[in-house]
Amino acid sequence: MSKKGLLVVISAPSGTGKDALIECLSQKAPDIFKSISATTREMRVGEKEGVDYYFTTKENFEKLIADEEVVEYTKYCNNYYGSPKAPIMENLEKGRDVVLKIEVEGAMNIRRMFPDSVLIFVLPPSIEELKKRLDKRGTEDECTIEKRMKRARTEVTYAGEYDYLVVNDDLSRAAEQLMDIIKAEKLKTFRNHDIIKSILVD
Repeated sequence: MSKKGLLVVISAPSGTGKDALIECLSQKAPDIFKSISATTREMRVGEKEGVDYYFTTKENFEKLIADEEVVEYTKYCNNYYGSPKAPIMENLEKGRDVVLKIEVEGAMNIRRMFPDSVLIFVLPPSIEELKKRLDKRGTEDECTIEKRMKRARTEVTYAGEYDYLVVNDDLSRAAEQLMDIIKAEKLKTFRNHDIIKSILVD
């Protein structure tokens, strides 16, 4: 019996540690497909092409939009971010669970496009801790950090639109909570209607 995978959307303010959290989740559940976003921003020290992001030009990204090859996209700090469509759809059809790391605008678009998707918002322990984490990265000037802090306060107001909230105060514990959410969602009756039908037919 075939069964589609679960589409999980994870959003968080910049600096919350969502990349490390998703990596920890991937280690705990290696069968999960981690969708890699495309972006036009510069590659940071330590990042790798095709691992952290697909880094591309503004022109190439706008062509992806025109060709409808991204399921969602947004513009953040003058850079495009978006999720390539083909690998997401292919893995869902194969029955693999897919994790998307996207901004709040994209998450709301995914909710409309995929009503069965699960939206999880990750929060920092406090706004003060978020500022410390951004400062510690040392990759941006104070002006950019202030823009990210302002954006973070706006993003948190969308948290109530998500299905679940997870506070990333302890990486391993937060990853376990993500695992628990995915397990619980996969047991919901409406996600298992094909199984129910097959039993009734038998």
